[in-house]
Amino acid sequence: MTRATHPVGLAILAMALLAGCSADHDELRGWMEQQRREAKPNVPPLQAPKRFDPQPYTAAQAVEPFSTQKLSVVLKQEARQPNSLLAAEMNRRKEPLESYPLDSMSMVGSVNREGKPFALLRVDNLLYQVKVGDHLGQNYGRIMKIAETEIVLRELVMDAGGEMTERPATLQLQERAR
Repeated sequence: MTRATHPVGLAILAMALLAGCSADHDELRGWMEQQRREAKPNVPPLQAPKRFDPQPYTAAQAVEPFSTQKLSVVLKQEARQPNSLLAAEMNRRKEPLESYPLDSMSMVGSVNREGKPFALLRVDNLLYQVKVGDHLGQNYGRIMKIAETEIVLRELVMDAGGEMTERPATLQLQERAR
């Protein structure tokens, strides 16, 4: 076989194969039509939607639980009570760390100086030194105890009834990943 006849032979063979495949398309189309006619879809019927009965909103006239109006009412009530928890907090000067939420603070260490424990807090990439009695956090938090691995404080929060109550909170020592 010569080189010139070899590509011509391949071309003839390819055309013969393609001609043989085109005849099968009619048979394939017929089989597909038959299968479409015989196939019965099995779709369960949809259930009717449940009836919606709208209810009137009766709390529209009530005071919104997070409104400043409710807070001012509570603050006025607290100011009238001389021994309230909040009255003492309202009459003192705010400390710098009270403008940050507790979750933005991290305890990075503790030291003892002259027998008194101090904790080191990182807030906005600045280090602060705090002691027992200092205030921090936005809920009138006051440090009650400083240990090597945690700061224990109490916060004043409003309960569901609108009363100010004490709530314990802690800041754990944050160890750096190595």
